[in-house]
Amino acid sequence: MTYPRQTIYGLPPSKSNSYKIIVCGGFHKLGKTDATKKYEESFFMQCGLRNANISKRFKLTIDVYFSSDRPDLDNALKVVLDSLQTAKTIKNDRLCAEIHARKLIDKENPRIEFEIEEQV
Repeated sequence: MTYPRQTIYGLPPSKSNSYKIIVCGGFHKLGKTDATKKYEESFFMQCGLRNANISKRFKLTIDVYFSSDRPDLDNALKVVLDSLQTAKTIKNDRLCAEIHARKLIDKENPRIEFEIEEQV
């Protein structure tokens, strides 16, 4: 099954700026930054596939429209997969078996456009 193409406006924060070390009960662990939490909330509100709970292996086809050529494409992918899981679009990001990604530039309208196709 192929799900309808989705557009999410705004840019995911880079993977390297998405997590911070926090202390919880005397232990150190990774926690999400405020920018990551804000992006995930925005993603959830815009995603027409929230609560789809895709539980089969899938292929993600994604176009990332950056406002400049500076950011790395691969840094956006982890945040998007985490956001898909947070929005319950996918059951778990480990089910992602294939990714087709393109880096594009749109200075006026940064966004991601993606499509998910279940694999057999």
